[in-house]
Amino acid sequence: MLPARGTRGSSGRKLRICTVHTSWHTVGDGEFFCPGCGGDRNYRRRTGSRRLTVLGIPVLPRGVTGPVVECAACHDRFGMEVLDHPTTARFSAMLRDAVHTVALAVLAAGGTSSPTAVRSAVHAVQAAGYDDCTADSLTGLVDALAADTGRYLADVEGPCGAALAIELHEALEPLAPHLAPAGRESILLQGARIALADGAYIQAERDVLTTVGNALLLQPDDTARLMEAARAPF
Repeated sequence: MLPARGTRGSSGRKLRICTVHTSWHTVGDGEFFCPGCGGDRNYRRRTGSRRLTVLGIPVLPRGVTGPVVECAACHDRFGMEVLDHPTTARFSAMLRDAVHTVALAVLAAGGTSSPTAVRSAVHAVQAAGYDDCTADSLTGLVDALAADTGRYLADVEGPCGAALAIELHEALEPLAPHLAPAGRESILLQGARIALADGAYIQAERDVLTTVGNALLLQPDDTARLMEAARAPF
């Protein structure tokens, strides 16, 4: 009579008689940031069919498992939520776009007549990764956006123009959860220093920076503190 789970052979090694085996099937693939490897890797999205086996022979279905994300390099498996984390390349692009959008918004609020403010914006955008950014390209974008009727008109329902607020939220909100607090604060500080490059804040610049802080998931008190801290030399 066979034991229910296992027995020991003459060598003393435990013999497994009943096990549950999972057969994996690939249903998709792509690229992701692997928490196991710590870098961008290819992945396979897989589902599994579980079966009870007796002496290695499948006898009864035991349901399904997954889907999971399997790294093609280390073969570790993760829950689907791991795909919410951007790849390194995507994160860099999101960060560049965020800094660029904030710089444009601050310039649009304060105007492009100050060479000092424009120069500060260019330096911030170049440092974020847009090496070919120039004063002419930035001011040209601001002028083109300002010419879009109503885009930067004040909106009674929010701290700045509705379309401008939407653009800031679209650029910053997807990025904010993946940034450390210091990273989120750094983006707001850059915008504040662009606004201060030609003198004290005007109300339109304050409104834009308030929207930036909200989109970056900063508390209002932290936004106010950072706007004040930006006045200090650095």
